[in-house]
Amino acid sequence: MGRSHESWNKREKEKKKQKKKEDKLKRKEARKEENSGRTDFDDMIAYVDEFGNIVDTPPEEQNREEINAEDIVIGIPPKEEEDPVKEGTVKFFDESKGYGFIAVKGTSESLFTHVKSHLDEIREGNRVSFEIAPGEKGPVAINVKVLK
Repeated sequence: MGRSHESWNKREKEKKKQKKKEDKLKRKEARKEENSGRTDFDDMIAYVDEFGNIVDTPPEEQNREEINAEDIVIGIPPKEEEDPVKEGTVKFFDESKGYGFIAVKGTSESLFTHVKSHLDEIREGNRVSFEIAPGEKGPVAINVKVLK
């Protein structure tokens, strides 16, 4: 008489697996039944009251304030135009290489300047007027003129 290839231990493991599958299926069906009554659209709507709180009831009609859509500003407000010509003092200038730095008046900022963007000849200590433009490594001073 031959022995069965299935041992008692294997049969117990198979029974446990089958029971887990059945329990999982029962839980799934229970969740379906529980959620079946909640599909009403009115249950999903939320309202915001005048204080910004989320509530279930719609606001009263007499307390409602009409808002014009054009009055709503989305994004950053436009920047006010400022004078493009700035003033400053030349704090360093190398005549042999043709570059230097200008300390901007009213700020602690210092800008690079090159001789090709000068309208007048400048020296260290001169008061100058200039415009700011984007350069390869940051803002630079262009159209540099000596102030008298």
